[in-house]
Amino acid sequence: MFLSCGDSLFDVFADLDADVSRINLSARIGGSALNAALGLARLGHGSAFFSKISGDLYGRRLRAFMEQEKIDQRFLIHTERNTTLAMVSLSAAGVPEYSFYTEGTADRSIAPEEVPAALPDEVAAIHIGGSYTTVSEPTASALVRLVKQEKDRRFISYDPNIRASVVPDLDIWRAKVAELVPMTALVKASDEDLSQLYPGRSIEAVLGDWVAAGASLAVCTRGEKGAVALAKSGIGASLPGISVHVVDTVGAGDTFFAMMLAKLFEDGHLSRQALESFGENELKALIGAAIRAAAVTCSRRGADLPNRADLGLPPL
Repeated sequence: MFLSCGDSLFDVFADLDADVSRINLSARIGGSALNAALGLARLGHGSAFFSKISGDLYGRRLRAFMEQEKIDQRFLIHTERNTTLAMVSLSAAGVPEYSFYTEGTADRSIAPEEVPAALPDEVAAIHIGGSYTTVSEPTASALVRLVKQEKDRRFISYDPNIRASVVPDLDIWRAKVAELVPMTALVKASDEDLSQLYPGRSIEAVLGDWVAAGASLAVCTRGEKGAVALAKSGIGASLPGISVHVVDTVGAGDTFFAMMLAKLFEDGHLSRQALESFGENELKALIGAAIRAAAVTCSRRGADLPNRADLGLPPL
């Protein structure tokens, strides 16, 4: 089982027309961590979610959605705080621009003492979905506590997923990345994340720093340009993207990560030792599968992640 931890929210899409007196809104479930849990569940894997969930209308829908998608809810913490909302407007190319309503919301309010003292043996991997929950207290401290507690017992993955519109101080994000990467087996960021965190530095240089710091495998996604990966062994690989009709890119990075985790598990490679022995062919197979999965999500509205049939994969 995979345990995904972090943000859960509703993406509220704004459809603008000529009448400036109104904005048509359409809300869809999202959040980087919850999207990853969804992606893994749709790929047929045991998937659980750790966060705080509101008792409000949105929170009740989140729980119903998790039940529908067979995402294990045993690690959820109830609260009456409001659910986070992300207002999304799309560029002509389908690239989202976010405005977050996050003050005092449910997923930002996990206290460190609410972290489970022990996890069941069936939890093989912990995924930290990143985004604002890793830099917003008290949830940020809670997630670090969980990673420190479990890093020597379970596979840890991490997606920084920078949201400077929520926490504008990039030094806070840099400090959190520096804290979490050494404890992480697999870290993935987008080229946009890297350009915000380390302006003027090359992708290869940043990935090199991350594996030197302790990550077993570091990956950077580049949108339509594909992805680049570097293993602890020093072996690297890159692949181009896939041309699709892009509706929007919401959830594409989370799809990419979910597919990587699923493939690693199915291939028997969900360990630091396996990642550190990867050659170029294994790296290309891993990021190639993830690119194909992310392309499917880009062809759909919102974080509508693919299942195995969508990807032509046989049942588990």
